[in-house]
Amino acid sequence: MPVFRLGQPWDHPFSDLENEVGRLIQGVNLTFQGLRLSRRYPLINLYERPEKYILTAQLPGTRAADIDITVAGGILTLKGQREGPAGIPEESYRRQERFRGTWHRSLSLPDRVVEESMTADFSCGVLKITLPRAASEQPRQIPVVDEGD
Repeated sequence: MPVFRLGQPWDHPFSDLENEVGRLIQGVNLTFQGLRLSRRYPLINLYERPEKYILTAQLPGTRAADIDITVAGGILTLKGQREGPAGIPEESYRRQERFRGTWHRSLSLPDRVVEESMTADFSCGVLKITLPRAASEQPRQIPVVDEGD
């Protein structure tokens, strides 16, 4: 498989590498005396429809008020916080697989997304962000005006 593909930005191979390393690390169980290191950001799905992209993120145990979504320079950033159960001291845990605390995740937006029209809904622990697609760029004829006569 070629590392650099003609017509793709230079950062694309590096994002492929980041994804592959992430998959490799995800498959490794890093357990040290009850401490489990895991991803501290939500899993997402991004799919394409004719008029929009839709991104969903699993956020069980998170409140809508604890989610912050920003977009700038073609980068979508999700930040949030998940609180643990109240009144349970850390030493009481015998197994802990769901992380708690703060998290963030930044993603490059697909090409031609209308950032000003993006919307987000949160229901039953699932965040759904709608990313409207811009109209396809059609060539248009530009008239030439003769000002010499």
